[in-house]
Amino acid sequence: MLYAAIAATHGHLKHQRYKCDAGLLEKWTSIKGDGFLVGAQLISDRVDSTMRAVLLLVVGLASLAMATPVTDDNRDLVTLDIKQRQMIILKLLNHVMEPLMYKDLEEIGKNYKIEENIDCYVKTDVVKTFVKMMKVGFLPRGEIFTLHIDRQLKEVVTMFHMLYYAKDFTTFIKTACWMRLYLNEGMFVYALTVAVRHREDCRGIILPPPYEIYPYYFVRADVIQKAYLLKMKKGLLDHKLCDFYGIKKTDKDVYIIDENIYDKRVYLCDEDKLRYFTEDIDLNTYYYYFHIDYPFWMKDRFMDKMKTRRFELTVYMYQQILARYYMERLSNGLGKIKEFSWHKTIKKGYWPWLKHHNGVEFPVRFDNYVIAHDYNRDVIRLCDEYERIIRDAIIKGYIEINGVRLELNKYKDMETLGRLIYGKIDKLDVDRVTVDSYRYLLIVMKAALGLNTFHSDKYFVAPSILDHYQTALRDPVFYMLQKRIIDLVCLFKLRLPSYTKEDLYFPGVKIDNVNIDKLVTYFDDYLMDMTNAVYLTEDELKKTKSDMKFFVRKRRLNHQPFKFTFDVISDKAVDCVVRIFFGPKKDNMGRLIDININRLNFVELDTFLYKLTTGKNTIVRNSYDMHNLVRDRIMTRDLWKKVESITDMRDFLVKDLRNYHTGFPTRLLLPKGFVGGMDVVFYVIVTPLKLVDNVDMNVLDTDRKDLVRDFRSTVLLDKMPLGFPFDRRIDIGNFFTPNMKFVDAKIYHKKMTCDMKTRWNRWVLKNYNWVEWSSIEADTYFVDTDINMKVDRNVNLVDL
Repeated sequence: MLYAAIAATHGHLKHQRYKCDAGLLEKWTSIKGDGFLVGAQLISDRVDSTMRAVLLLVVGLASLAMATPVTDDNRDLVTLDIKQRQMIILKLLNHVMEPLMYKDLEEIGKNYKIEENIDCYVKTDVVKTFVKMMKVGFLPRGEIFTLHIDRQLKEVVTMFHMLYYAKDFTTFIKTACWMRLYLNEGMFVYALTVAVRHREDCRGIILPPPYEIYPYYFVRADVIQKAYLLKMKKGLLDHKLCDFYGIKKTDKDVYIIDENIYDKRVYLCDEDKLRYFTEDIDLNTYYYYFHIDYPFWMKDRFMDKMKTRRFELTVYMYQQILARYYMERLSNGLGKIKEFSWHKTIKKGYWPWLKHHNGVEFPVRFDNYVIAHDYNRDVIRLCDEYERIIRDAIIKGYIEINGVRLELNKYKDMETLGRLIYGKIDKLDVDRVTVDSYRYLLIVMKAALGLNTFHSDKYFVAPSILDHYQTALRDPVFYMLQKRIIDLVCLFKLRLPSYTKEDLYFPGVKIDNVNIDKLVTYFDDYLMDMTNAVYLTEDELKKTKSDMKFFVRKRRLNHQPFKFTFDVISDKAVDCVVRIFFGPKKDNMGRLIDININRLNFVELDTFLYKLTTGKNTIVRNSYDMHNLVRDRIMTRDLWKKVESITDMRDFLVKDLRNYHTGFPTRLLLPKGFVGGMDVVFYVIVTPLKLVDNVDMNVLDTDRKDLVRDFRSTVLLDKMPLGFPFDRRIDIGNFFTPNMKFVDAKIYHKKMTCDMKTRWNRWVLKNYNWVEWSSIEADTYFVDTDINMKVDRNVNLVDL
């Protein structure tokens, strides 16, 4: 059997050998893993050295084919199969803009015939649809992919269906190898990423971060240009220029290039003060992975059973990003987020300084940008009509779609409203593969502002910064759009009654004391691997690795570790939910903010379940242990080495890779603050746990050895709405109870010296320090009046 597999891999057998053969799979599953590997070793002794690498992959795929489900034998998945699956995914996503350089995977893709393997998929109609689309033609390789073009959306959703409906992991990998060879690179990465996050047999697989797969969306074009120049010159350095541009070469032949944030040419307006936050690679990765887990086009049947309250969570995520963005605006002296109107100019522009792999630059939006033009008035009219429909439905308390009445008058209807805004209401009992992208409000809004998806070319497009989930957070207008949409949610919440004393009160429980460590933020450096942005030579393709490694050095916001300690006194042992929020105390003008205006500006810092005991309970929460946070992600090249070297991935998955895909960056827990301290308010509330029905509490047990899934929100296990108790209008007279507490605090910013700035001053401003050229001989050099002169207070100062 192994001889046949080896021969098939070398093309000596016909393509029919790749069909799903139930009898063959039964034979494979009857052989235990250890015996199978020993047999493979015996046979490998008989083959020549050039075939051993191919044999290893065949053995791997055979082992994957006999892998048992997670629930049956988790030990096999984690200790053996997950490593090989992980390595295959890493290879498929390495240098995606290049030809597939791993010969074993290339051979699989070339020899796989989709039309001859229709029975290997759960839904044959999906395969037939895919084959029809292939005959018409997919987006060509090398072109720019965006979800906001309806034809490209339909194509990539069909690709996802092919990967998702593969009957086993072997068919899944063969399909992925075929797509990697023949379909558009951007589409392939997106479809494979979504499939890995939603397939049951892909649990525990770690995807490379999007900024390493496609660095063009995360690194400025001028930095990538310097990397290309170094590649063309084969690493030849001009030391004077290297000092000015911030290029260094380490002992391990790693080239580090600075992305200088102090270069004033990047700044177009005062909104660019926030670039350190809006362009943070981890923040944009968080938003991108949220979309991957909850795509707007995906039907609920694809969702994991733990992904409940999908659209309520989507609305809450956007509201939290807006609140966190507002805190950062206050840290830089900026006011509230500006109101967005279709019929007014956008006063503040944005210059992305990004470029696609094919040389097409992201369009610039200059100051005082006029939205309404003759060519997009129909799109703006569609936006206005759809917003009016949703607003009228909220006011009436219901909406009728496809003959079905949907209520919008209870807090549980938040899911329906979220689906109306960010998703799509489908016809009942109809299963369609096609997707109508123009039913999604957010996409239509982006179409009016950036890439006009109604009138643009369906293939050769120049998407705006808003048209990619990896880059949308960079543009200030994104937050203006989201605020306009969240206003619809606020209108819905105003229909709901305020929380009563009974809703907020926890009998027998009191928060006695709250202590917060000193909160200090600062900027530090971070190295990001951007080697995938630079193309490989022919020799490097043969070696499957680049001889030159390129890192970009970025400045990023960080904070010193802190603890949150509070005492809870309880007269009984009971399960509870602890929620910790913080928000601004004053606006940018130094005025106190009313709590009903300020409630939407509170950011959820931490939420967790806790078992109270009778008496005093002292709870300590460290900043790095708070819920759903992720630390610095391991570089893919280091992950590769780690996976190859370790024998048991359990601890590696649970500890080192915790919340790898779902986590919010722990560095961005706190806003920048002020040097002298920024006034903020912390809020703690302890409420009884109202557990949702049919939930497996073991999902929260971090000591589980079979934990290969990450859980996005603990609060989803509680029946209370997300954002409770700030999600509804506050009735001051009934709001304050013993089980909650407000605490004032300050966030201090520590200024750090950066060589990026001192280098700029040393080279550019060295001949412009005019004060040193002039000697100061009088006390009136800087002022009109001698500061040492006695002044008669009775004399009019204007007369002096």
